[in-house]
This record gives sequence, C-alpha cells and structure tokens, in this order.
Amino acid sequence: QVQLVESGGGLVQPGGSLRLSCDASGRTFSSYTLGWFRQAPGKERTAVAVIRWTGYGTKHYTDSVKGRFTISRDNAKDTVYLQMTSLKPEDTAVYYCALADSRLINSRMWLGDNYNYWGQGTQVTVSS
Repeated sequence: QVQLVESGGGLVQPGGSLRLSCDASGRTFSSYTLGWFRQAPGKERTAVAVIRWTGYGTKHYTDSVKGRFTISRDNAKDTVYLQMTSLKPEDTAVYYCALADSRLINSRMWLGDNYNYWGQGTQVTVSS
C-alpha cells in the first residue's frame, strides 16, 4: 500500500506563491504517475499537473496553470512538489496528490478514476 500526505497549503494574497509537498510512503517503486488535483467548493475535481514518477519525469499541465505552476519530484525523498506562483482567487481549492500504479498517457492521466492512491488534501485560499 501507498500513503500520501500533502502539506504546504494556506492563505495567500493574489499574486503570491505557495509550494505544496506530497510525501509518499509504502510501495512507491511500483507507481508510475503522480498527479496534483484540485477541487473548489461546488465544482468537480480536476487535474492541474502530472509527472512521471520514473524515468525522465515528463511533466504535463492543464492550460489554466501553465507558466504559473511547476511540478517536480525528488525520488530520493519520495516527495513531489507543486510550486505555485502568480496565484489567483480562482486557484482557491483543496489540492490533492494522487498516485497511479500504471503509466497513464494522453487523456487518461487527467482522470482521477485512473489513480490508485490519494492524499487527504490541503487547502489553498487565494484572497486579499
């Protein structure tokens, strides 16, 4: 089994930055894809960034965060980060990390149902 724990959320003003961390433990060596998702009140959960856990660590971003968010990994620490800059009020949401035991490609990487393990989430609030 794999356990995921997110941290780093909080309250930040528009234009500010936050770095989220996702610490993984357990059988992470068998996992292939990690994604950061978010869910705002009354809205569906959506993926914002995806990274390959193994290999070159190919990264993917949804259009709304391109150029502002950066996903990265530290395999030695079993940790994945989401650096968020130029934050906007519409970025306010609970952010979750999720791990998949398969190599998700194309549209499959954006669907939460394809991920096997989830963290408990961390709240990010962007407000003045």
